[in-house]
Amino acid sequence: MKQLIYWLEHSFSPKMNKINNNVWVTTLKDSIMQVLPFILLGSIFCLLTVPGDVFGWQWWPNFWTLFGWTMGLLSLFIAFLIPFNLMEKKRLRKQRIIAALSGVVAFLIIISPQVIKDGEAGFQHAALGAGGMFVAITAGVFSGFIMGIFGKFSFFKETSVIPDFVRAWFDSMLPAGIVVCSLWILVDLMGIDLYNILLALFMPISSVMQTPWGFVLSLFLVCFLYSMGISSWVLTPIYQPAMLMAITANVNMAAAGTATYKTLNLVTDPTVYSAYLWIGGIGCTLPLVIMLIFAKSNKLKALGRACLAPAIFNINEPVVFGCIAWNPIMMIPMWLMGIVLPAVVWIFTKVIPFAPIPTMVFGMWYCPFPISTWLTTGSIRGVILMAVCALLSILIWYPFFRIYDAQEAELEKKTEGKN
Repeated sequence: MKQLIYWLEHSFSPKMNKINNNVWVTTLKDSIMQVLPFILLGSIFCLLTVPGDVFGWQWWPNFWTLFGWTMGLLSLFIAFLIPFNLMEKKRLRKQRIIAALSGVVAFLIIISPQVIKDGEAGFQHAALGAGGMFVAITAGVFSGFIMGIFGKFSFFKETSVIPDFVRAWFDSMLPAGIVVCSLWILVDLMGIDLYNILLALFMPISSVMQTPWGFVLSLFLVCFLYSMGISSWVLTPIYQPAMLMAITANVNMAAAGTATYKTLNLVTDPTVYSAYLWIGGIGCTLPLVIMLIFAKSNKLKALGRACLAPAIFNINEPVVFGCIAWNPIMMIPMWLMGIVLPAVVWIFTKVIPFAPIPTMVFGMWYCPFPISTWLTTGSIRGVILMAVCALLSILIWYPFFRIYDAQEAELEKKTEGKN
């Protein structure tokens, strides 16, 4: 175990942190996080549709329209933000606006045949919402890459008397023209359906995550990295688009009346962060925080009291960095959480349809359990399954907590004896 921890600390973790700080990775993470307010708004509008649907109120406003104007435009926002943020990080601020607009144009060129073919051009088209996020990321990355190559290019000499803003106009025309013309040739002249090609390339990611072993592996990886102090946000460019696409598909199936426990996607943001799994934050740490409050060690007791309020709202950085990260005793139960809990949730939703699978967008991860479980599932059975996950987490955390608490209490006694 000591050799494993040494390798993780001195070899694996530095490499992961290097990836986490890569300009492209941080650009993708920041861009996705910046649309979070629209995801939260979409969640609220999704919740507001419930009374009208449940009670059949014909006079109730159609909040799905507002849902389409927020969640329904996520991909368009991403296509704008990726090139914009990339230019900021590369200190090419003069090109950031034209780069962002080029990303939007690139994205719209790629999806235009799909929109025209379906005859549904507008805010409700899946390509503009979460369904087109992988395509938007590709368009944004492509535009940012081209703009970055020509970031310091200029048609004019430094001594030119032409005003700077005019020079910027002409200098930006070349990379923007390359973005537009290259995609025009591929999509319009050659008739290549880039939209569906890109979806097909990224679809295996979503498909794998919706399998039992993919579900377990993805959440184990999150817990594994987090136990080493590496934020799970490093996986955002991969996980978040896939989970947003999955919950959007669930919403559409529920609206069409085709939703069943076999057809619905289980691996979604509401399932993981609001319905069943991460009670108190990633790794289901609220039960651990409560244990810490009753610890024999004064240090752990103080830590538990300090972490309780944040943990209720699913903020667990204090407890993770306070007693889990790089602590061999507490890292192991964190890893087990990423294996046992997803397997149990899969069994009692997809194999045995005991509890419902969320069919509602719910981005308010800070909502306390079990309130969030009720809001996302509307089912007593859903609350029961959440309680089962909480009980299992207690059984997993407790023996490791006892060992760690005893060690810390003994250390405190020795320290007091020396004083």
